Amino acid sequence: MITGRKVKLRKKKLSDARNDYKWQTDAELLRLDAMPVLTISFPQYLLDYTSELRRPAPARHVFAVETVDGEHIGNCVYYNVDEARGEAELGIMIGNRDYWGNGYGTDAVTALANHVFRRTKLGRIYLKTLDWNQRAQKCFLKCGFTSCGHMVRDGHSFVLMELHRPQWPAGPAE
Repeated sequence: MITGRKVKLRKKKLSDARNDYKWQTDAELLRLDAMPVLTISFPQYLLDYTSELRRPAPARHVFAVETVDGEHIGNCVYYNVDEARGEAELGIMIGNRDYWGNGYGTDAVTALANHVFRRTKLGRIYLKTLDWNQRAQKCFLKCGFTSCGHMVRDGHSFVLMELHRPQWPAGPAE
């Protein structure tokens, strides 16, 4: 378990499937991540979910984001781990809108970055966020990420951001 001030990051478990399915079928949430809405049934999703829990991809580390009281409010991940280049990509979604704008995402990103830099030899964490998603960009800037470019993929324009080990521990700027 990875602990922040407002959140705990823990391994995913089967009981997370209902929330994850709800969030992956929510068009507004997925628009924030430029992802398509999931169209499979919940029983099929559950089969795939169970398989993923049993055999996780080695270059993908997924965590549930919980409040300190144990409520599952989202997920975060570091993935595309490239040991040779010393880097990985970060992603986060706070799916429960009741927790938006209250620092839970910032705390989760900070806790995950702490974990990556303290428990691995990786020297760089990068991410991409939609260029119009100001709330996400503000969160990542508070966590110490800096803009490092732009990219267009599938008709979406993204801001690329990065955080380097020498810049850490920056923690959130409050």
